[in-house]
Amino acid sequence: MGRFELLDLQLTYHGLLRGFGFLLATYWFTWIVYARVFHPLARFPGPFWASVSRAWIVRSVIRGNPHETQRLLHAKYGRIVRIAPNELAISDPEAIKTIYGVNSGFTKTDFYLAFRAPYTRYPDHFTSTDEKVHAQRRRIVNGVYNMQSILQSEPYVNKCTDVLLQKFGDFADSKSSIDLLEWARMYAYDVIGELYFSKMFGLMKANGDQLGIMKSTDTLIPAMAISAVMPSYLRSFFMFIGVLFAETRKALSALDGLATTADSAVKSHVQASSEPDDTTIRRTDIISKVFNIHKDQGEKLDFQIDDVKLEAFGGYFAGSDTTAIHLSTTLYHILRNPGVYAALNSEITQATSRGELSVPYISYHEASKLPYLSACIKEGARLHPSVALTMPRQVPSKGCDISGQWIPGGVHVGINPTVVQLDRTVFGDDAEEYNPDRWLKPDADKMNKYILQFGAGSRMCMGKNISLCEIYKVIPELLRSYRLELLSPEKNLETSGFWFYKPVPMHIRVYRK
Repeated sequence: MGRFELLDLQLTYHGLLRGFGFLLATYWFTWIVYARVFHPLARFPGPFWASVSRAWIVRSVIRGNPHETQRLLHAKYGRIVRIAPNELAISDPEAIKTIYGVNSGFTKTDFYLAFRAPYTRYPDHFTSTDEKVHAQRRRIVNGVYNMQSILQSEPYVNKCTDVLLQKFGDFADSKSSIDLLEWARMYAYDVIGELYFSKMFGLMKANGDQLGIMKSTDTLIPAMAISAVMPSYLRSFFMFIGVLFAETRKALSALDGLATTADSAVKSHVQASSEPDDTTIRRTDIISKVFNIHKDQGEKLDFQIDDVKLEAFGGYFAGSDTTAIHLSTTLYHILRNPGVYAALNSEITQATSRGELSVPYISYHEASKLPYLSACIKEGARLHPSVALTMPRQVPSKGCDISGQWIPGGVHVGINPTVVQLDRTVFGDDAEEYNPDRWLKPDADKMNKYILQFGAGSRMCMGKNISLCEIYKVIPELLRSYRLELLSPEKNLETSGFWFYKPVPMHIRVYRK
């Protein structure tokens, strides 16, 4: 190739680069003008970069503080804030019914697909975006999750509480401090093990996460949350890059071990049901009941063994950390407020002396009748919900009026529980304070419709009754048996928020009464 031919080739190459750069600049200029001036959401306020790119919300989640950011945005811009080119965050409490109410017409967005397990026959209850399919599949197992059914599993919750009480006794004798969050997590995970895998995972007995399953959720849930808020065309690439990291592979390996445990639990039910002299499953845990649905109506309902296993995995992801967050933060606020602690202790002591709380195990029905305990638990869920992001929904194609503004169809909208549950118009001027007394006032139940701890409407968390059963039982058991002391109560609770709204370690000391 001659000198002049090489020069011509270089000029052509540079010309193509300049042309590509010009086209790219033109595209972005045009898009920014459209997004800021002509887009249907252009009239809504918010950060500049949020209006032109999803990079803004991705950065917010990567930093682990979307809850704090969104509170500041609503304080600055008002009830409706644009947090992505086609997405709005809403802080109006009255919009909860509009967006999440039964038959609202709003559907889950592709945000939830990032949390879906691969290779499933049907979407799990949390990630299903087709309302018709969700309703059909949920009806199959709905009866398993009503409170009457869950309370048949109380003996399995009691087994886990026994272990927790024993461990707290050991800590009291050794005069050592412990992380309340870590032990709440191990307790909640072990309960899920009993209910969905027919045996505890053994975390409390091992004094730690010997299976690596808690660490796996700590690794995978933030990655899923980041993936969920980024453009859908980048998710596969992002997750592929994530697998290259040893920490991710280790987390996936731990989940493989969990899958083996699920297989073992289901196989034991298959074997028992095939024995001619044993036509029933003796355990009354959740996995047994779900398996019985498969055994009795599986062909009719298209409910196969893989669907039984999926139910176990759904319970694991949805019912472990969420319950632990609710339990630990509620206890944190009780211990941090001496007046609250004293009043609750008095209620538990008096109820026990009157024979209203059984020994050795407090039943859910007994605990749920204690008004101050109920107020403390409700206030814990209000002040510190388990989720730190908006729960996005897609506006119906015909559009909808939200907070006095017309929102076009197809737009993504959502409400962040950490924002709306601090709303002063609903909860009063002390909304940012832990005050169980607000739930003891006349008409206090009206506030329930503004609580999104378990979601709302037809997509309310199926594991709600499991979580409440655990929390109502274990808090009075702990406080009846031990005196708990929060270390450094003067410090405000620090948190991080990817999907779960997790507190940092909360150290306490345990004393025998």
